[in-house]
Amino acid sequence: RTYSGTETEGQLLNSFVQYFGDSLGRKIKRMPLIEETVLPGDSLLTLPVVIIGNGPSGICLSYLLSGYRPYLSPEAIHPNPILHTKLEEARHLSIVDQDLEYLSEGLEGRSSNPVAVLFDTLLHPDADFGYDYPPVLHWKLEQHNYIPHIVLGKGPPGGAWHSMEGSMLTISFGDWMELPGLSFKEWAASKRRNIKSDRVMPEEIACYYKHYVKVMGLQKNFRDNVYITSVSRLYREKDDEGRSQQNEDISTQHLEMEDGQKSLIKRNWEVRGYQRATDGSHVPFCLFAENVALATGTFDSPGRLQVEGEDFPFVLHSMSDFGAAINKGKLRGKADPVLIVGAGLTAADAVLCAYNNNIPVVHVFRRRVTDTSLIFKQLPKKLYPEYHKVYHMMCTQSHTVDSNQHSAYTSFPEHNVLSFKPEMKCVLQSASGLKKILKFSVALVLIGSHPNLFFLKDQGHSIGHHSNQPITCKGNPIEIDPYTYECTKEANLFALGPLVGDNFVRFLKGGALGIARCLAIRQKKKHELIESGDGGGDGVP
Repeated sequence: RTYSGTETEGQLLNSFVQYFGDSLGRKIKRMPLIEETVLPGDSLLTLPVVIIGNGPSGICLSYLLSGYRPYLSPEAIHPNPILHTKLEEARHLSIVDQDLEYLSEGLEGRSSNPVAVLFDTLLHPDADFGYDYPPVLHWKLEQHNYIPHIVLGKGPPGGAWHSMEGSMLTISFGDWMELPGLSFKEWAASKRRNIKSDRVMPEEIACYYKHYVKVMGLQKNFRDNVYITSVSRLYREKDDEGRSQQNEDISTQHLEMEDGQKSLIKRNWEVRGYQRATDGSHVPFCLFAENVALATGTFDSPGRLQVEGEDFPFVLHSMSDFGAAINKGKLRGKADPVLIVGAGLTAADAVLCAYNNNIPVVHVFRRRVTDTSLIFKQLPKKLYPEYHKVYHMMCTQSHTVDSNQHSAYTSFPEHNVLSFKPEMKCVLQSASGLKKILKFSVALVLIGSHPNLFFLKDQGHSIGHHSNQPITCKGNPIEIDPYTYECTKEANLFALGPLVGDNFVRFLKGGALGIARCLAIRQKKKHELIESGDGGGDGVP
């Protein structure tokens, strides 16, 4: 195999895990990177953990796997007296070493995952009640708790935050976006950044995450410009110590063969992909892992209406494309309005963007303006005045009130898009069945996004709460054990963040805590088996 770039596959391999020598000792003779045409042998190194995704979920998990441990601060008193009593019972232990189910019992919060609520209330006590209490935890770096791992991401550490629209403010406060051990406010002050409000620009958050990886000494675990193409299970026959192997995609649960066929047992994970070199060439790799953690987020695939004409070039699906069209002057002087579809915050951002650029808007959404599930109903007016401005227009500038559709803004509540026409027209249908045809200059469909788990068998449909359906943050997240974040339908596969329903950075940190505790326990058991002479297996039992 030849490569157009200057970096060979062997060099890439060497850079991938060059630092693991100190951590794993003499076991490392060959690196876990092979030619794509070669099947692995038992002699190849298998990493304990591969993390797919380098956004805040992957960063936080790397932080905990690197040996950082949270302890109850000596002077801390948690405002929840029951929780504080539980914390005092094991003050000498880190939170990672305590019973998370016991600690999280009875807690309530804005996540359906109990460990997420627990970790959030330890880092931001009573935040939902408007208090700005300091964390009750302090952090210690304990090198002996380091678990070798690698974090693979498409871009720099921070994930999708580097590609978000830079002119909009985050929905969450800056403090809620921070990761353990580094105050966002202190970081901003040290960089002499002028933070004018509690809410900040995505660019600020992206810079913070990138700096966090560096200042916490995590950069050795991270590899950028990496694209995953497949994640699959390795199996071997029970009566064959590794000579005969099979490579099967994830999904098989019952491997006992009938009719006298040989029985297979699950081995480790095989992670394949490529790293994009500086000259644009692709360098393939193959890693082996005892455990894989999915931390990819949900920004990969924009939601689609699945209607006729949606693939026309004048139908956009992202704020970045819309911003590019504005910056290039493509919408300047257009008489027809921009058609914006959706009733979430991204759609509201698009309305504000068009409004601020003097571009008329037709805003179409399915729900009633009185629908209690609209996100605007959950945002305090004082903290989010711009979103309430959009909501006010949605309510008061409906097409039924203002017959002039060429005003600055016109809303079409309880309407669905039936189709887009090549002459830049859109067919709408109201709740009563009445159809309307509107002319527009560009359409922007912003109805959420979904994770792209194409590298798993059936795109991961088998590991959701509803089998054989696409994974979505709200409707069908990955089904996990609530305290370990291990997939209930696939052992040694973990998921955290939006993939399990935790959209906010505040709560995705709980996933890192649950996974870190689970892996720490298993690593300890594995070492005990090795020391007793019963170990040496292929992976974590």
